[in-house]
Amino acid sequence: MTPKERVLATLAHREPDRIPWGEHSIDYNVYEDILGRKTLVQAKFRETLAWWEGRRDEIVECVKRDRLDLIRALEMDIIFISRVPPKGYKPDPLEKLDDATYRDKAGNLYRISATTHDLMPYKRVSTPAEPPKMADLEATLGRVDGEPLTLPDESEWEAVRHMVREAGKTHFVMLMWGDISFPSFGHTDEEQLMNLALYPEECALITKIAGKRLVRGLDLLKKVALGIDGIMPCGDLGSSTGMLASPCWYREHVWPWHKAFCDKAHAMGLKVLKHCCGNTNAVEEDLAAAGYDAHEALQHSGGMDLRDLKRRVGGKMTLWSGIWHEHIILGTPADIRRDAAYAFGHAAPGGGYIMGSSHSLAVDAKRENILEMKRCRDQWGVYPINPKRFV
Repeated sequence: MTPKERVLATLAHREPDRIPWGEHSIDYNVYEDILGRKTLVQAKFRETLAWWEGRRDEIVECVKRDRLDLIRALEMDIIFISRVPPKGYKPDPLEKLDDATYRDKAGNLYRISATTHDLMPYKRVSTPAEPPKMADLEATLGRVDGEPLTLPDESEWEAVRHMVREAGKTHFVMLMWGDISFPSFGHTDEEQLMNLALYPEECALITKIAGKRLVRGLDLLKKVALGIDGIMPCGDLGSSTGMLASPCWYREHVWPWHKAFCDKAHAMGLKVLKHCCGNTNAVEEDLAAAGYDAHEALQHSGGMDLRDLKRRVGGKMTLWSGIWHEHIILGTPADIRRDAAYAFGHAAPGGGYIMGSSHSLAVDAKRENILEMKRCRDQWGVYPINPKRFV
């Protein structure tokens, strides 16, 4: 089977020749460890500096070259790719205060994370957001259907078209896409979640506006022939301990838009592979009923047990995960083997399973653990799955 055929078979809940492997995010250190060269792909603050310096074309060339080279080197089956900024993109740099601290024009402070190396918000000076007026929200909702859909500059599809041209016949090409989780208002995640509870009527209307725009946004893909196989809407619903907001709120206000999005994407011939971190046990059947072809980033350490999920939704939605994010960074090849044996034994039989991290291949992911993932998939992930191979 080709990688594309392998993925399509498992999404159809048929057993392919072997378990597919894919990730939704891979940080720069993995490219450098496996390919043996420097890269600007997901290179954290190094990449940020490159954007500020006007090196857009260099970054995009790295994405086109290094991502495809890495996926081929590890024999992954899924190519994940996004739109890129247009030709000539050069954002204004933030003001540098010291080697780790920067300030934007509004006075908000940012620091380079010692853990992820990203430039992260550190201190905000903004006052709490005022609740929007219901009349204004209702007027906005009435205008959504008539809002013009502006096509992106053709150069924004540069990396997508490259991947389809170079590997679209053999690999499953997946376009990263926006999503809604719990739409609200505020400057921070904490403020938005608090306002969801304090202003439910306003947030219900905000959700309708965001949901309509989410579904209408797919019309952009109708206007451009990209040749992709699927899309990955990214929007988290849970934390490591449970849902970010009430499951009842999700079912009443958010789920109808998720279903409408899946229905429209399927009518366009696209698979929909949902990225959603955290503990979403309370709505897993709802996600399957919405029509998602797969759920990626199932966090076992947060209570998302593949054995239980296979029983509950395995015949309706492909499970994409299995190797603990924490073990890839902090563990040993023995930890990877235990994760693979559990996932392969409980989630892979019958198809409907894709191997991947429980989140991503992130900063500090160990080369030996990534290579052990590959070994386990290559040697243990051949169908029919036989636990006697798990040694």
